[in-house]
Formats: sequence, structure tokens, C-alpha cells
Amino acid sequence: MRDPSCIFCKIAASELPSTIVDEDERTISFMDIAPATKGHALVIPREHSPDLLDIEAEDLTAVALAAQRLAARAKQRLGADGVNLLNACGAVAFQTVFHFHMHVIPRYEGDALRLPWVPAPGDPQEIAAAAQELGRA
Repeated sequence: MRDPSCIFCKIAASELPSTIVDEDERTISFMDIAPATKGHALVIPREHSPDLLDIEAEDLTAVALAAQRLAARAKQRLGADGVNLLNACGAVAFQTVFHFHMHVIPRYEGDALRLPWVPAPGDPQEIAAAAQELGRA
């Protein structure tokens, strides 16, 4: 399945240029054109899925494995000190391209990238209530 208006579908179909760094039967990995750090890449499934909630399990697995390969290369070949994997699901979560993708962001000691929240202890009752709602039915 392909969405003719989707920029990532066009990249997967070689209709738009990209700097591909890895690909396999189910995925394509290419450099982000607005990188957060040196080596920031995106991994997409070849088949169109708008977001995390719609992607087929086989494609999700393939994307995760491709992201793992790139993370290892970032540490080995670019000297990254760590790696963030990031997926945004929905506009409110900062998703801007509605074709499932995983950001592979190499991290370097002292880089300027900051996460959007600072972890702090939560309210135990709210945590317990959310856990109850999320638990098995």
C-alpha cells in the first residue's frame, strides 16, 4: 500500500532524493535533512502506515531491527556515546510526517539536544490509577 501524497512513500519509491544508509526487504533508512545531531537518520517501512497504531507487526519488527543496526553503527563508526530512538505518534506528540518512522539519533557527550521533559517523581495515586486503566482487561 502506498499513499501518493506521502513524502516518505515517495522516498521509498525513489521518486524523491534521499541519502539512503541501509535498506532491506521491508525498510529503508536514510539521513534526516534536519538532523538533531551528527548521524541522525530515519527508518521507515516500505509499506505506508500512518503511525504506531496502524503499522503491521512484521513491519514494526523490521523497523526496530533496522534501527538497532543503525544505532550500533552510530556507536562504532561515528563514535556516538549513546543513541536515542524516537517515534512520535500523532500531531500532539510532534508527528509531522504521517508515515510511521523511527528516528535514530546518535548522542554525544555535551551535545546540545535536550529531551522535551525533565523526569521528576509523579503522584503515586495518579500512577496507580493509570496503571489500573492500562492493565489487562
